[in-house]
Amino acid sequence: MDETAITVRPSALRWDGLRIDARGARRFVSPVLLIALWQLGSTTHLIPATKLASPAAIVAAFWSLSISGELWGDLIVSLTRVLVGFAVGVTIGGSLALVSGLSRRGEDAVDPVMQGLRTLPYLGMVPLMIAWFGIGELPKLALVAFASAFPVYLTLLGGIRGVDPKLIEAARIFGLDRLATIREVILPGALAPALVGLRYALGAAWLSLVVSEQINADRGIGYLIMNARDFMRTDVVVVGLLVYAILGLATDGVVRAIERRALAWRPSILADGR
Repeated sequence: MDETAITVRPSALRWDGLRIDARGARRFVSPVLLIALWQLGSTTHLIPATKLASPAAIVAAFWSLSISGELWGDLIVSLTRVLVGFAVGVTIGGSLALVSGLSRRGEDAVDPVMQGLRTLPYLGMVPLMIAWFGIGELPKLALVAFASAFPVYLTLLGGIRGVDPKLIEAARIFGLDRLATIREVILPGALAPALVGLRYALGAAWLSLVVSEQINADRGIGYLIMNARDFMRTDVVVVGLLVYAILGLATDGVVRAIERRALAWRPSILADGR
């Protein structure tokens, strides 16, 4: 037998160039077992359908909503809301972080207000959002933007303040002016924490969207969930929650891909890509 054909190791099996990761396969065991027990409990009526639908019923509901097109229409509405609100929040938070991080006077003017506002529970801002913007689309976008701004502000500000002073001093020695130093040294140095802030902001955006779409909404995944709740359709409720989770993971994956590409020059990123 060719010794290079099969190589057995404690955690993996390699066969003709194909690697089977035993540990990765084991990670699927507990979720599959949990779903099987869930289905068994539903079939034997230990888990009432009014409390939690069975996995089979959830799959059937997903298929029915997909075929009718209702799910995809609500998905597009929710995705549009979160992307618009997220873009506004990132723009505001990032701009204020630059003002606060690059200027002591800017910090004195901006940071106390931002630090005060970020302690407010943004989900508790719903009544004020309705009072200020009515019950249309604007309060939903405003709530998402409000939730998204603070993670970006805090991480970008921390990244700017965390740039090594020796690098800034070296830039001055090489004759870079203030604008060039910001562009070539400070912003690249703050990029990694800023991208982490984007990921936190996305999580906050989706969380706030769940609440905002329950404010007099007639479209969106949140509306789908609320409507299903009124009719005790726990299968549709779980479908909506799973869609929220999948959208959150997908958007987070996009930011992670941007992070890998933007930070390809960092040794840690290069090592991960080998």
